[in-house]
Amino acid sequence: MLASAGLLQTSLIWVAYAIAVALVLLVAIITTFTWQSPHERSVTVSIVAIVSLTSLLATVFLLPVDIALVSSTASAHLGAKKDWATPERIDGILLTLKVVYYTLYSFDALLCLIVIPFAYFWYEEYDEVEEEEGTSGAGARFWKAAKYTLGFVFLVLILFLLGFFVPAAGSGNGKHLDLDYFKRLLAANKGEKALTFGVGLLITLGTFLYTLYTGAGLALLPVSLIKSAPSISAPQLSATIATDLEHNRELQRQIEMRNAGRLDGMSQKDRRELDALLREERTLVRRERLAAETRGDGRSGVFRAWTKIQAVFRPLKLLGGILLLLLSILVWASMLITGIDKAANSICKEHCGYILGHINVFQPVNWIFVQSAKAFPVDYILMALLVLFFFGSSITGIATIGIRFLWVRVFQIKKGRTSPQALLIATVMLALIILAINYAIAMIVAPQYAIYGTQTFCVNAPRHPGEQPDCREHRDMVMPCSEVFSEPAAKDVCTPTVMSTFLNRVTINWPVFGAIDFWAQFAFLGVFMVVFVTSLFRTPRLNLNELDEEAEVDEEEGLLASTGRRFGATWGDITGRTKNRNGYGTGGGEGSNGRG
Repeated sequence: MLASAGLLQTSLIWVAYAIAVALVLLVAIITTFTWQSPHERSVTVSIVAIVSLTSLLATVFLLPVDIALVSSTASAHLGAKKDWATPERIDGILLTLKVVYYTLYSFDALLCLIVIPFAYFWYEEYDEVEEEEGTSGAGARFWKAAKYTLGFVFLVLILFLLGFFVPAAGSGNGKHLDLDYFKRLLAANKGEKALTFGVGLLITLGTFLYTLYTGAGLALLPVSLIKSAPSISAPQLSATIATDLEHNRELQRQIEMRNAGRLDGMSQKDRRELDALLREERTLVRRERLAAETRGDGRSGVFRAWTKIQAVFRPLKLLGGILLLLLSILVWASMLITGIDKAANSICKEHCGYILGHINVFQPVNWIFVQSAKAFPVDYILMALLVLFFFGSSITGIATIGIRFLWVRVFQIKKGRTSPQALLIATVMLALIILAINYAIAMIVAPQYAIYGTQTFCVNAPRHPGEQPDCREHRDMVMPCSEVFSEPAAKDVCTPTVMSTFLNRVTINWPVFGAIDFWAQFAFLGVFMVVFVTSLFRTPRLNLNELDEEAEVDEEEGLLASTGRRFGATWGDITGRTKNRNGYGTGGGEGSNGRG
């Protein structure tokens, strides 16, 4: 009966994770189709991006499952293991978690280091002229892409060889490393140390991206929602442009009628005025097309549906933005508290990646998670929302800053205008950022909750040797689990999460990674504060010049005409009204046909 109760509880946790992964798939689909350009869409790139984002989010969503499973084995009120939580059952739970973790991390590595680079080069090697002439087939394109991808495979092999042969830097450092918790972290074979080296390096690379992009996005996302109400709506913008265009053409007709029948031709003044009106007409036509595209004309069904949902819930954006702003400030304050606490009170400082041992100052986010974990799945839902918040902030940061090399923007990430190359590079960046987010949440945002969940142990001496301590009459003797306790009761009851053990193993075996990852959190907080203060004093405004520039780029690439030819009936099918193309939209544009 007790075993059945434990099986039911763990099964419910895994069912909740399966539901979260299904929702993650939906988030990945919406993200991909919302951001990619409809003019250069590639089936291969779309599938790779969706699968990659789903796998990455599923990996980071495994952390609350990890916490919930180890917490379910102990009674938080009594400070003792539950009757069904035998050592064999706990070992089985931890083994299952390790298998899922290693599977997802291996799959993520395969995607980011092989599949995504291959998809990038596969798309780059496409040549429409060669395809039409038959001089380049799929086989030649495949081998060209595979040739470039081998460079990434070679880099991965070098990475793991370094981790296999380089001695662990953290061995023997620090006076507290003789505690049982640290002994378990140091007890790793060569293969595990090679894995920790590779993951530690990737986390550190992701931390640099996380500091810039997520730090900026964490401030920009709530502020953008608060300021999201446009100065003019898309239909109103279209109506205004249509009115201006009609007025422009009326003035042209007046000039032409005024000069009709004149033997000496049009006067210089009228000619200059007419030329100016013609230039203005071309600009208004471009604005009209871009405004129609903003409404969803020529975009995917997912993008149009998302646009309509945004319009319906726009009044709630202000409230949502305020709530997210309060959450951002709360997370920022909690991270600052943990950072200062670790810097001042870490039991072994830089020798073990600033492992704290136990929280010395009240930390609000950690307290919220510990309290909400008593009513599963409230804490799981909160953790999932927190992960999505960090993920959405990362996307906002990448979209705002763009993909840059130093100060030079290489690719621009923008809704409905992101090229396949930019989408793939952004996916790899998000993969590295998500690794850094995993570290930040587990080590900085909610450290005690992420390591032991709600587990506690009883410091009351047992009545007989070998029995569990009894605190039913002494609730004040129930203590939260911590890394620094060496009591036998703590060793028997406290089970650290698989993720926290792995991350702490990275930082204790390779202290340089732990030091960089830790101090980068203060840089993250600084980026957030600078961007937040700056964004408060910036007023959003309608930038028609930006609309003109975007429309001109489309026109130069021959894409507006192509979109009009292929998707011209879309908006009319939705609204039931015809669309005036003003003579444009019959050009032979270049699409993504044949791109795969």
